[in-house]
Amino acid sequence: MRGIANKADSLTVGSVAIRFGGARRPSLNTLTTICLLAVCLMSSVLGALAITKSVRGGDRDFVEFWAAGQLLTHGGNPYESSALLRLERLAGAGFNEPLIAMNPPVFFFLVAPLGFVGAKTAAILWTSLFIVSLVVSIHLSWILCGRPGGRLHWLGFCSGPVLTGLMAGQIGILLLLGTVLFLYLHKSRPFLAGSALLLCCLKPHLFLPIGIVLLLWTVSRKQYRILAGIATALLVTSAFAFFIDPQAWSQYAHFMIVARPSELFVPTLSKMFRLLIHRDSAWLQFLPAVAGCCWAAWYFWNRRARWNWMEQGMLLLIVSVACAPYAWFTDEAVLLPALFTALYRRDDSGWALLSFSFLAGVPLAELLGGLWITTPFYIWTVPAWLAWYLYASHGGVRTSARVPS
Repeated sequence: MRGIANKADSLTVGSVAIRFGGARRPSLNTLTTICLLAVCLMSSVLGALAITKSVRGGDRDFVEFWAAGQLLTHGGNPYESSALLRLERLAGAGFNEPLIAMNPPVFFFLVAPLGFVGAKTAAILWTSLFIVSLVVSIHLSWILCGRPGGRLHWLGFCSGPVLTGLMAGQIGILLLLGTVLFLYLHKSRPFLAGSALLLCCLKPHLFLPIGIVLLLWTVSRKQYRILAGIATALLVTSAFAFFIDPQAWSQYAHFMIVARPSELFVPTLSKMFRLLIHRDSAWLQFLPAVAGCCWAAWYFWNRRARWNWMEQGMLLLIVSVACAPYAWFTDEAVLLPALFTALYRRDDSGWALLSFSFLAGVPLAELLGGLWITTPFYIWTVPAWLAWYLYASHGGVRTSARVPS
């Protein structure tokens, strides 16, 4: 950041100190550095916990995927609660109720290999997959931002959703990988870009508005190879699911009816909207998503001639997660490309980085304080990131870090 001198007050932004009438105060860069150090310290603690937990499969959410893989490879029903609970307890879980993966059968290709190894070995392999996916995602995000100077994208390794996902073994990082691969490949390799969206289909309810726009965009730009890619990937994984468990889709449908996931408490705006209006009306929980889809269609249609996924698409990504009917804190890992884009775009990046550090640090402090992600204390995170994105993306654009068109 260039220094800006003010003769009257001897103000220098970007120096080690800011002087007002001869007084010496901490500079913005100093405050930002302090915040980043605090975030990195908390991240190191959570990272150490994640690595420690990676060798103990039974006391993590990951055990639900391992148990599902065990049932699949041994001819069982991966959505049967009693069988899952028995396997999870054998792996060392102390849960009173079974953890059940609510993903559709297209996720079988991920968990089936876990059925051939024990819980500890599977946990290490699962965590290794996430670490590799995270490194690839962050590196590609940096390329998508135009390979700017600095290493602000390294903050992605300190992200609360990322670290929590590693600790718990949840799949938010795979959603991030699918999103970044699409953004990276959609111009040069549209078929592969569409195939990469298979990872986003593991939790399709997180991408409803952006899915509407993707369909409109592919039709308006005649990018049918993207549709062919995702259709092929879904066909292959569905065929695999049928081969390994011919009753998979009926088992999944029965499970969703019995489990009634809409009755679970999730820290989302959609859930709070329902609870405030009428808690027994489950359909209210889907109204924000419907409104988000309508807004997304309007937003795209008015910008269809100049649509750029790394520009307008990033706001759409955050809105999609914000209005999702069902989401967890770990799913917010998918927001990293949008946050990196806005962070690198700012000329006055000190303020953006300072506020970024604050918003990243508070959830980490909550986690270290024992507030787990199933509590209402994480409802604010996505709205806060949306507000931050709107602030950060409407500043001056760095000439050295323009987002590629």
